[in-house]
Amino acid sequence: MTLSPSHLQAFRSLLEAHARLLVALDDRFRDREISLTFYDVLVHLSEAPDRRLRMQELAQRVLLSKSGLTRLVDRMEQGNLVRREASDRDARGINAVLTDHGLATLEAAVPAHRQDLVDLVSSVIDEREADELAELLGRIRDRALED
Repeated sequence: MTLSPSHLQAFRSLLEAHARLLVALDDRFRDREISLTFYDVLVHLSEAPDRRLRMQELAQRVLLSKSGLTRLVDRMEQGNLVRREASDRDARGINAVLTDHGLATLEAAVPAHRQDLVDLVSSVIDEREADELAELLGRIRDRALED
């Protein structure tokens, strides 16, 4: 298979849309109690069993290096959003744990963030297109994970 002009344009559009969407969301978070990156970490922890994830797994989910996540969690700990705990499964492992304050902060941020997504995404694609986009991007994500 070759890289057609359509495939190349789709790839460029994907990268540009991702980059511009992150900038727009980050701008909207500037006036809020937490940053977009903090929000992302809080969401992952809120969805995890017992609201905890190993630091290494959390780094993979938020697409940060281990050192980048360590610095981020340092700042989040200062705000009492998360805490670190030793893993009960592995003496060397460290878990990031969502605090009650972190959960409350996340819950307070959700309505505004959902409105951001309505403004930036739902306003330009309909439900059918959203389903198609999710399916297409899921296939691309899964193929990239195979490597």
